[in-house]
Amino acid sequence: MPLLTRIRGPRDLDRLSLEELDQLAEEIRTFLVEAVSKTGGHLGPNLGVVELTIALHRVFDSPKDKVLWDTGHQSYVHKLLTGRQDFSRLKMKGGLSGYPSQAESEHDVIENSHASTVLGWADGLAKANEVLKRDDHVVAVIGDGALTGGMAWEALNNIADAKDRPLVIVVNDNERSYAPTIGGLANHLATLRTTDGYERFLARGKDLLERTPVVGRPLYETLHGAKKGLKDFIAPQGMFEDLGLKYVGPIDGHDIEALESALSRAKRFGGPVIVHCLTEKGRGYQPALQDEADRFHAVGKIHPDTGLPIASSGADWTSVFGEEMVKLGKEREDVVAITAAMLQPVGLDRFAKAFPGRVYDVGIAEQHGAVSAAGLATGGLHPVFAVYATFLNRAFDQVLMDVALHKCGVTFVLDRAGVTGTDGASHNGMWDMSILQVVPGLRLAAPRDADQVRAQLREAVEVTDAPTVVRFSKGAVGPAVPALRRVGGMDVLREPGTDTPDVLLVSVGALAPMCLEIADLLDKQGITTTVVDPRWVKPVDEHMAPLADKHRVVVTVEDNSRVGGVGSAVAQALRDAGVDIPLRDFGIPPRFLDHATRAEVLAEIGLTAPDIARQVTGLVSKIDGRYDDTAAEVESTRD
Repeated sequence: MPLLTRIRGPRDLDRLSLEELDQLAEEIRTFLVEAVSKTGGHLGPNLGVVELTIALHRVFDSPKDKVLWDTGHQSYVHKLLTGRQDFSRLKMKGGLSGYPSQAESEHDVIENSHASTVLGWADGLAKANEVLKRDDHVVAVIGDGALTGGMAWEALNNIADAKDRPLVIVVNDNERSYAPTIGGLANHLATLRTTDGYERFLARGKDLLERTPVVGRPLYETLHGAKKGLKDFIAPQGMFEDLGLKYVGPIDGHDIEALESALSRAKRFGGPVIVHCLTEKGRGYQPALQDEADRFHAVGKIHPDTGLPIASSGADWTSVFGEEMVKLGKEREDVVAITAAMLQPVGLDRFAKAFPGRVYDVGIAEQHGAVSAAGLATGGLHPVFAVYATFLNRAFDQVLMDVALHKCGVTFVLDRAGVTGTDGASHNGMWDMSILQVVPGLRLAAPRDADQVRAQLREAVEVTDAPTVVRFSKGAVGPAVPALRRVGGMDVLREPGTDTPDVLLVSVGALAPMCLEIADLLDKQGITTTVVDPRWVKPVDEHMAPLADKHRVVVTVEDNSRVGGVGSAVAQALRDAGVDIPLRDFGIPPRFLDHATRAEVLAEIGLTAPDIARQVTGLVSKIDGRYDDTAAEVESTRD
């Protein structure tokens, strides 16, 4: 009987010998490869933390002791050891989340999938333990990549202030976040990784000196008293110790016995301790180890033996952007690129290969990236900062007060905008068009297809006196959606053969095909519809109000929160222009969305062509005085 099937909770690990623990580690790796290859998910990071997770749950008593993960994509092994071994629907509706989830288990404390936050959580929990006089332990597991984020160092500064407040920080050092970790911290950790152990040297010296009569012990004490200077020479972990943090390591992150010993010492210390563990991302799976780009950080469905994708999804939005960036780079020497530790996921790897001196990886530090972009622009360059839409939330103040206030020509390219689905609440890019509406001077583009990504990216980098934003979806990009004509800066995608159409349907970004389908459904109900793509949704085009005034109803459809989004901006523009006609805005309701496919999420929130067509039919019928019961029922149940 496999050992893994006997593990229903962390305390089941206590009965296993070291040999059995090593066997369990191998079983877990086999399980992860087989399971994740069928569903997709974060494979490489979890293969690297198998022994570390086993040791953590052997030494600490979860859920009484709080074990926190930063980022949460390395928590698959933690799920297995806390009784969650059905990975058949990983990241699917009704299945396990790809991150820690409070709804799944009492062992999941925080649903942490944005990096560099765990140390702040740990600081707060440790303070709560102190105030409430609890003897619980707090353990924060943070990757070396996440330590490049400024929030982590703000937290360390506070953690170190209390020398007697217990808190264990485990640095999972695999030299990578998505890609190899960069920057001064990475260089410092590399020094620690490659330095012969000071503790080993000191232990050998102690044995020798303590056997030396009279002078041996005093000489050892003198040597130990000079520990800080000696350590800075032999193993410069002084950076942590200068903060007031006890440092243990580096430890082989795949040696369970060594890990348990180090963690047990840290647990007994009674103050803040850093345990520095060296792990190998993708360990035990050769295809991952051979993938130099990101060690199979995240994979789709793959063949478990070869690691090759089972199916190709065709061209995606990200690759279209990446290809156009290379073309821009050849044409304009002032165009430079910025990424926050995600060179390949945001499509800048080709640009980096073509122009290695013109791309900057700032680490997991979106705030710094935005301010640095302002500096680059002020210095005469045009930076393009490519980042997931959900992660730009972290840099809002910098976009507002550093880039926009200073009228810097910086282009932000937001990948994974709108509903992304399987990564759950934290990764849906559903807030960008709302929060950016309040930024003075900022211009925001929502391309509907690959041609518009190329065109609007070029339009964006021509702007030198304000921030510009280009946002697009995750996954495969569909066929081109042609325009019939242009009104101002807006594309008319469909218009009826009448001078008095019923509905002006404002289609935002990738939802253009769905909006055309809505128009077809309305046409079958005898409702004439004009479909327009504003292209640039901020500011609202000055031709929007005159065009709306020729219709009876305005409907906006966006892949963004309804609160403060494009629909709200259009409504305000109509009011300001004195155009007083009904407007209905369709978008994402203001709530956190559970993980599921994009299509499933859109169906759940009613953002589908049939749902919207029914409600628009009811609205038009109400205006006509023929509001039927069915439409009324649909209207009353809408979010």
